[in-house]
Amino acid sequence: MKIANHNLEEKVFIIAELSANHNQDYELAKLGVKVAYEAGCDAIKLQTYTPDSLTLNIKEEKFKAGDLWSDEYLYDLYARACMPYEWHKPLKEYADELGILLFSSPFDLEGVDLLEELDVPAYKIASFEITDIPLIKYTASKMKPIIISTGVANIEDIELAIATCKSVGNDQIILLKCTSAYPATPESMDLATIADMSERFNCEVGLSDHTLGNDAVIASVALGAKVIEKHFTPDENIETPDGAFSLSPKELKEMVKSIRNVEKMVGRVSYEGKSKAYARSLYISANIKKGEKFTKDNVKSIRPGDGLHPKYYEDVLGKIAKEDLIAGVAMKHDLIIK
Repeated sequence: MKIANHNLEEKVFIIAELSANHNQDYELAKLGVKVAYEAGCDAIKLQTYTPDSLTLNIKEEKFKAGDLWSDEYLYDLYARACMPYEWHKPLKEYADELGILLFSSPFDLEGVDLLEELDVPAYKIASFEITDIPLIKYTASKMKPIIISTGVANIEDIELAIATCKSVGNDQIILLKCTSAYPATPESMDLATIADMSERFNCEVGLSDHTLGNDAVIASVALGAKVIEKHFTPDENIETPDGAFSLSPKELKEMVKSIRNVEKMVGRVSYEGKSKAYARSLYISANIKKGEKFTKDNVKSIRPGDGLHPKYYEDVLGKIAKEDLIAGVAMKHDLIIK
């Protein structure tokens, strides 16, 4: 599968998630695009919503946010975390100018329409929206790759989301293993699910990571993740809503470097022996006169690997030398009288 010109089979697709770390400061958001580009990420992802896209303006206990924001009401949190819609176009143009992909997570149909006008290369469905079937159906109908986080989903939720995409003819589906906690703990990650998701749902699979550090990211790439999404902050010295579980610019760059190294290490299935020249082989270990027999006293299996394979050792013993030989000569078939 491809996202724009990026082939997931050839290279892990790395997404820098800006989330609410723009702090409703356009210059900070623009810096985020630059930081993601300079770190070597393939894409920067925004979130496209207003507080009314997500919840009601009601001040009741059940409308309180959780995790890091337990003292805030949902509406107030989203009001201070959302990115103004008028920023999307100049940020997309800036990303295009730098040469980094920019796309977003829409949270309502109006958000999808805005992003379609900008011709984004893909869409992301956030974990808590995986049950919003009308949103998924409308987004998938745009026939772009659709990346779906599964942080709050069970198998039936995932199956329904996939079926919804396919019902409008879109099979460009990427599932992200995700733990919807902020931050997520190592023991909550269950990265073994990545391989199962790939087999069970026959989709490309990746990781949306909310842990601190990069251990989960590195492990997931080794386990076959094709897409990595990680929150970052453009400036770690500025307090932002998602800053507590976001990478600094330096850490983001280090993550990209580690991913590229790990995917090289994963490589392909290969049983080809490397450095065979230094493996063991048969050598003359003591001087032999023409007509003498090869014995355990004058033939030995040693390094390097220029002589006969050691599997011929028993065959060689008792055979007759064709010529005078000195210690250190690599044993060959043509040294034996047939």
